[in-house]
Amino acid sequence: MAPVKFDDIAKTSKEVLSDDYQISGYQFKAKQKTSLQGMVLTSTVDLFPAKDSCMTPAKLAWKLPTPFGCPYFAVDKLELDKAGGIKIEASSDKALADKSLKMEAKSDLLDPSKLLATCTYTGIKDAQVKFETKAANPQDCVFECTYASMVSGAAVTLGLKGTGSTLTAPDLGARMLYGSFFGSLYAKQKLSAFSLSCHYKASDVLRCAATYEHGGKMNGQFCLGVSYDVKPGTKVKAKIAQDQSISCSVKHDVNKGFTVVAGAKVDMNKMDIASCGLQLSIE
Repeated sequence: MAPVKFDDIAKTSKEVLSDDYQISGYQFKAKQKTSLQGMVLTSTVDLFPAKDSCMTPAKLAWKLPTPFGCPYFAVDKLELDKAGGIKIEASSDKALADKSLKMEAKSDLLDPSKLLATCTYTGIKDAQVKFETKAANPQDCVFECTYASMVSGAAVTLGLKGTGSTLTAPDLGARMLYGSFFGSLYAKQKLSAFSLSCHYKASDVLRCAATYEHGGKMNGQFCLGVSYDVKPGTKVKAKIAQDQSISCSVKHDVNKGFTVVAGAKVDMNKMDIASCGLQLSIE
């Protein structure tokens, strides 16, 4: 079984507690696939900007699977952000015949010292090894390794992640999926800060999740949430956090390729709506 990335160890819980919560701002997103060598253009526009702004902030991102007809690498992202900054991400998995080695490069095209180089190796069964470094300063690096296995019927993943300065005390992570139950644990900051999450799939349409932070700057923070599929194409979500705020969201597929996400955050201390948002997506 293929292991997940270290940062995705708690992803199952985050899908319930973080995804599709448009509780602030109004946004329009359009994704278009062209006939030009499979290029994909994604446009994201923030509607109704601040009163003192004379423009509508927008972000454009291109994806080129075979740039200029070259099949040996892909431009995963060429992005022009709201502030006019440029980001580019390119990758290639052609170095080895079995595609077990993926090489990536990231840059803002302005500062060569910020060029990031990444290698991900999956040639070892049930394992994934990743190494990322700044090309101009190899000592400034990040490494991670994850391993997945079946233990007594449970799918278990173990992982570690560290930097050049934390070689002897890397962050640790673990997750387990057994039937409808899921749990994950991160131990960071030299085993002084812990992040716990759990998830339960009550049925095909109802999911529950929770997270809790112990130690570190986020000590005591928690979140409880549920996700319910009202009908095919319509999902409602709600969560409550330690600050007594309640967030809710509705995602509805109006038609094929046209999705609406609406949400709001309520401050229970003030009994008032703290923020609300809406996102329209066309693909």
